[in-house]
Amino acid sequence: MNTKLVTASLMLALPLAFASTGVSAKPSCLKGAAVGAVGGHFVGKHPVIGAAVGCAVGRHMSKKQEREQQQAQARANAQAQANAQAQANARNQQANGHR
Repeated sequence: MNTKLVTASLMLALPLAFASTGVSAKPSCLKGAAVGAVGGHFVGKHPVIGAAVGCAVGRHMSKKQEREQQQAQARANAQAQANAQAQANARNQQANGHR
């Protein structure tokens, strides 16, 4: 009985989670919605609300991770550019010193 109820809750909760958050079917949203639906069912008998919140949280965490990766890439690019500039300056100083 509980398995059927959880399955039915998930089937109802996922489309409602997408409609309530306006998010396309992203893996982070699907994972969050599934976890939220099960958690909402067991904690307070509110799987639909749990799925909607789980989808939003999953999407938020995914965006946060994407931002952190972009920042790390930007730092790596800036460091590579600084290294290239330092090497160019060293070559120029050597060329000017040998004249």
